[in-house]
Amino acid sequence: MQNLYMLTAVDVRRAEVAGTSRATTIEKLTIPPIKFMTAGHNPGGGVMGGDFVLPRIEALEPAFSVKGIDTDIFGGMGVRDKWTFAGAYRDKKTNKPVPARGIIEGAVTEWEPDESDPGEFQGCTHAFKEVTHFEFLLNGVELWYIDFWERIIRRNGEDLFAADRLALGA
Repeated sequence: MQNLYMLTAVDVRRAEVAGTSRATTIEKLTIPPIKFMTAGHNPGGGVMGGDFVLPRIEALEPAFSVKGIDTDIFGGMGVRDKWTFAGAYRDKKTNKPVPARGIIEGAVTEWEPDESDPGEFQGCTHAFKEVTHFEFLLNGVELWYIDFWERIIRRNGEDLFAADRLALGA
């Protein structure tokens, strides 16, 4: 039977800089959706077209929102950096905590303050582009490993592009 994991806490921090935890200011984080690319084909002599799945994904765009103004963001905005998106899940059957980690290399390229008034905490959303590395682990198990420069995409440890690299002779 499938485990039931309930998200109980999140954090975002620069992976290689101590003291950058946002655990008390973060409102939410968005782990980027994984969308496989497809190539459409509509054969002139066929009876239907098809979108054929490729062993590659669309650009990843993670984001996170904080309450208040996150002044640390401005120090590296527009420059690719390594980030940790951390989650704490609770296995509802065993009631044990389960760690989740997203390791992301990308550049924060957007700062979008919310509308606000003095009676509410102002929020700000920060979005990433130029994501060249993403890995996601749940309880220490690698579910995704994707690296632009290495030309690797692994799902549950299976390298989906290995045969293609071999065919290229690389």
